[in-house]
Amino acid sequence: MPSPRLTSIAPPLFVVIWSTGFIVARLVAPHAEPLTFLLVRYALAGLVLAFIALVARARWPGSARSWRDGLVAGALLHGFYLGGVFWSVKHGLPAGISALVAGLQPLVTAALAGPLLGERVSRRRWLGIGLGFLGACLVVLPKLGAGVPPLPLGVAVVGMLSMTLGTLWQKRTGGEVDLRVNAVIQYIGAALVTLPLVLLAEQRRMELTLPLFAGLLWAVFGLSIGAVGLLLYLIRQGAVVGVATLLYLVPPVAALMAFGLFGETLSLVQIAGMALAAIGVYGAMRPT
Repeated sequence: MPSPRLTSIAPPLFVVIWSTGFIVARLVAPHAEPLTFLLVRYALAGLVLAFIALVARARWPGSARSWRDGLVAGALLHGFYLGGVFWSVKHGLPAGISALVAGLQPLVTAALAGPLLGERVSRRRWLGIGLGFLGACLVVLPKLGAGVPPLPLGVAVVGMLSMTLGTLWQKRTGGEVDLRVNAVIQYIGAALVTLPLVLLAEQRRMELTLPLFAGLLWAVFGLSIGAVGLLLYLIRQGAVVGVATLLYLVPPVAALMAFGLFGETLSLVQIAGMALAAIGVYGAMRPT
């Protein structure tokens, strides 16, 4: 049985840690190529989690089907999603547009959860999803630029759809495997997708600097182990629509972090958007 305390703190803790991903991306961008950085992150996180699973004597799946399910989930949740986001931003997609594309995920998840998983999405939950999306739009509104390059935009959309399908796939197939073992298999899947792209499209540049080491350390332990572990836990415990709706809180929290760490300004429109996103997520997350 899951701990009631963990169940209550997991959603806000996930949002806070997941939001630091934008800070890490900004920190390491001058020092490493994006896909190369992601490949190293997947490899290190997989090795650490494999060691933890072996020490804990966690049970590894014995069927090819379980391995396949984990590899597919990793390719979708990490490989195509993070790779698509990092690549599109690197090639000129404004961060605000990228955030708006990511904000479509709860809407798409809600539309697909019924036919694919049999989850019922109530009117109140749809209202919460709509309010959350509107709030997220207001948060990123001041950062929207005029130029939107079509190819990076398309890649970002593919990444968003990949995250959506990965969430649904994980909910449907990942209920029995130990979460630590499941994450290891997922990072293998993510690496299998990312490695050919690194070899084809990048020079594998990683500068050995303090910001890079700090960003990589947090990306491995905070994001790839902490945040992703919480995400897998939340998917296992609850409806995927509610879990996806939590992502509406990521732009507001990331904006607050950028305000505190980098001195970025916050307008009244953004503050209103943060409040609206929080109201929408609260409504969507309440049990139906």
